[in-house]
Amino acid sequence: MALNVYLNKKVSVLTLDGRTMVGTLLSCDQSMNLVLQQAVERIIRPADDDVPSEEVPLGLYIIRGDSVAVVGMVNEEIDGQINWEKVHGEAIGTTRHL
Repeated sequence: MALNVYLNKKVSVLTLDGRTMVGTLLSCDQSMNLVLQQAVERIIRPADDDVPSEEVPLGLYIIRGDSVAVVGMVNEEIDGQINWEKVHGEAIGTTRHL
């Protein structure tokens, strides 16, 4: 399976409903079910929102394979330099199958 190269590495997961989770990939299977360790959900707010963006701690987190849109490895050096509370952007939105 292609995701095996990401095991024990920090990954970012974008779900079909537009959520973004980041954590260490602990396990995966042929159905793309994922187990993330030390997971957080990154909630990025629009620029005109007075509420800062945030990272919500999730801990050990399972993501069902049928809700995974994209998985990518995170450059931890660059990621560690970003203040996620100050990052703003538009919502990604949901993904749909045609």
